[in-house]
Amino acid sequence: MIELILGGARSGKSRLAESRLKNSANEHKKNIIYVATATAQDNEMAERIVQHQHRRPREWLLVEEPVHLADVLAEHNQTNNIILIECLTLWLSNLLCHEDSQAERLLWATERQKFIQQLQNSQADIILVSNETGLGVVPMGELSRRFVDEAGWLHQELAQISDAVTLVVAGLEQVLKSSSPVAHGN
Repeated sequence: MIELILGGARSGKSRLAESRLKNSANEHKKNIIYVATATAQDNEMAERIVQHQHRRPREWLLVEEPVHLADVLAEHNQTNNIILIECLTLWLSNLLCHEDSQAERLLWATERQKFIQQLQNSQADIILVSNETGLGVVPMGELSRRFVDEAGWLHQELAQISDAVTLVVAGLEQVLKSSSPVAHGN
């Protein structure tokens, strides 16, 4: 089972994903792996990371991986695991802002392909969290436009292979696609 949870900044998508994780893990007796892609580039981001850390139960296995998500999925590819990846747009930023612009294009293409392949072969349940960026103004800068384009294309591809897709706005969830009771704790 794969569920994609999309929403804007501070929409409640992380809380919803964590709630799904708790419910599913408790009901189905699964191990919880929380994959964090954020890096503390500045004080504000460091504070956000601390807020997320305080919200999570200590018994969850935390894996901090800003780039190589496919490797994490491969390592934890077991039916008794449920994996939360928080957040795909931070992962995309990490890859697009790589120091070498020529290498970053290849790195993004390679990591994205490996990630999609691992998702399709996963035996673990997976919850993906990402910011929906396509609802706003078209950015003026080249990197910003590329980020929005890549995020949009990634979300479209993930929505196709996901069993469930949920959009969160103002803390309220709107189910866009559903075919698995596991995702909703039923």
